[in-house]
Amino acid sequence: MISLAQTAILLAAAVVAVSLFRFLRLSSILGYVAAGLVIGPWGLNLIGEVGRILQVSQFGIVLLLFIIGLELQPTRLWVMRRVVFGLGAAQVLSCAALLGLATWALGEPPIPAAIIGFGLSLSSTPLVLQVLAERGQLKTQQGRAAFGILLFQDLAVLPVLAVLPLLSPLEQAHAASGAWWVPLLKLVAVILVVIIGGGRLLLRPALRVVARVRVVEVFTAAALLTVILTALLANLVGLSMALGAFLAGVLLADSEFRHELEADLEPFKGLLLGLFFVAVGMSANLGLFRSEPLTLLALTAGLLVIKVLAVTVLGRLARLRPDAAWRLGFALPAGGEFAFVLFTLAASQQILDQRVADLLVLAVTLSMMLGPLLQLAHEALLKRRVPASTRPFDAIDEHDIPVIIAGFGRFGQIVARVLRVKGLPFTALDSNQTHVDFVRRFGNKVYYGDASRLDLLRAAGAESARILVLAIDDVDASTRTAILAREQFPHLKVFARARNRQHAFALKDAGVTNLIRETYGSSLEMAAAVLEALGETPAAAREAVRRFRQADEATLEAQYQVKDDAEKFLATSREAAQQLEKLFDADRPPAQ
Repeated sequence: MISLAQTAILLAAAVVAVSLFRFLRLSSILGYVAAGLVIGPWGLNLIGEVGRILQVSQFGIVLLLFIIGLELQPTRLWVMRRVVFGLGAAQVLSCAALLGLATWALGEPPIPAAIIGFGLSLSSTPLVLQVLAERGQLKTQQGRAAFGILLFQDLAVLPVLAVLPLLSPLEQAHAASGAWWVPLLKLVAVILVVIIGGGRLLLRPALRVVARVRVVEVFTAAALLTVILTALLANLVGLSMALGAFLAGVLLADSEFRHELEADLEPFKGLLLGLFFVAVGMSANLGLFRSEPLTLLALTAGLLVIKVLAVTVLGRLARLRPDAAWRLGFALPAGGEFAFVLFTLAASQQILDQRVADLLVLAVTLSMMLGPLLQLAHEALLKRRVPASTRPFDAIDEHDIPVIIAGFGRFGQIVARVLRVKGLPFTALDSNQTHVDFVRRFGNKVYYGDASRLDLLRAAGAESARILVLAIDDVDASTRTAILAREQFPHLKVFARARNRQHAFALKDAGVTNLIRETYGSSLEMAAAVLEALGETPAAAREAVRRFRQADEATLEAQYQVKDDAEKFLATSREAAQQLEKLFDADRPPAQ
């Protein structure tokens, strides 16, 4: 057990180091690692029982994976599927392959080289998002791309953590004896038990019963118990505890308890995860700075260069602007906190040599310190080479304007033209400065501004306006603006353009009821014209389109009710198609 004096030392070191690092605008993760370096065996040697602390603090990783599972709502992943599973997967695979091959060329066996390549391909989610937020780049091209990549990295960690125990020499020897299928069978069994048995039959009903008690600490205890039981179940059959916790989180991602569970567990997760990083710092072998400084620096430099170039190339292939691609490359070169987790666990499983793991932990720590500095240097270089391409948002001071149009592309402009013909005033906002300058040349009154920001909506007169026309092209920005408008200006009637069904579902979740699906009306007009060209009378063609529209809108509403249940969603779609077919069959004349 950790003594009370040791606990006091750990907490004091963490408070001082993290406060200092945050004052210097560096990641709190680095502060925890630095605290461990200072109080550990290579520093002041105040605490020597690193292994016991590391064992206790690993529960922080379990809680982290549970909360990541809670955040993985199916609708959110569907909206961002191209960035997450396209660009994100390409980044992890390409960087892991390049770094793994380089490690293998330096003499590491294939399996350790693959683990090292994957671990070094990851970046720090809190560090990257914090730096992007400070620079106001979260909503830019590179900001959205970086968020998607980081989300995929968090997902990709799970299967690796799950199979890591199976790659240990002891487990491989067991598999070589002929029972290779046993680990796979265990994995499938745990997934089935957690998803079918625990999730549907026990987990949610039990949480509903506990919620009725209305005692906060009891629900917090139930949340911790949920994580511990699923983690123990996975550990019981030789799998990663993080896998069980993650599965439980995914099961509750679309439940009514998601936000409360996340809020209750966040303090425990933060404290235990911080303790884990302190233990990582304590276990780091600082003697390598003296014995192998050139190897350490070469490893860090190689990691940074490979990731900058690989991510930048992927950004260009994803059709990002050249400056956005380079900014993306310089946002993600450093290693991440999951590398600490992966390398520490791999060393404990005897997959990695302890010296190699120590070298990698130090290299990742250095990269996390140098990453933000590299980004600063790149931004300074860009400002010298390229004249400033961004400007502050326009000052808006509109009063008594009944309509705000957010997004002034093709859709928003048509609405604006009709309003202008009728002599109705409006305020238009668009976040693309090039687009704003272009449409102004034709006499349009439009402001350069981000409608998803509360201050700009207020400046545009949202408090006195009657209607918000939401015509923003970007799905995430459109949904954020809808949520903001419904929360801050409940009197504002929102008319929203939806790009597709999933966007429509997200807007409905935000409380928007007046939806117009992009190209839907024009598609129906063309369908009526085609029917007329095929011999239908204009009245019959219009009636056919009216019936189809009525049936399709009913289907949309039915699908929205079961959007998170794939099986019911497909069944609803099939049933709606059959009903529509029967409806039209009834109007067909009998065969002669």
